[in-house]
Amino acid sequence: MIYLYFREDGKLWVRTKSADSELESAYPNPIIVGDDYDITVVDDSIEVEEGMPQAMREKTRKEIEEDLDYSQKRLVEYPDIKEQLDYIYHNGLTKWKSDMIKPVKDKYPK
Repeated sequence: MIYLYFREDGKLWVRTKSADSELESAYPNPIIVGDDYDITVVDDSIEVEEGMPQAMREKTRKEIEEDLDYSQKRLVEYPDIKEQLDYIYHNGLTKWKSDMIKPVKDKYPK
């Protein structure tokens, strides 16, 4: 997982491989994406000479939020698999579904 912290103007400030409480206090509500998520986009507003590669820029917070589908949003909201298995062991499958899975599915419906 990659944690993306944004400035107030919606531009990416920093990305980390783990949550950071100091960053989160300065840049609240990070977006969490998978390791393979591409945060760059072609910027057609920048003219380049013929034969040169297209200009790229980092996506804004809004672009990333619009880019993520429900399954990607769910993926980062679910607790760690070890935590889920421990919950199942102590509380059973029915409680796991109602307490850990259903709230995330309700938050990000298909």
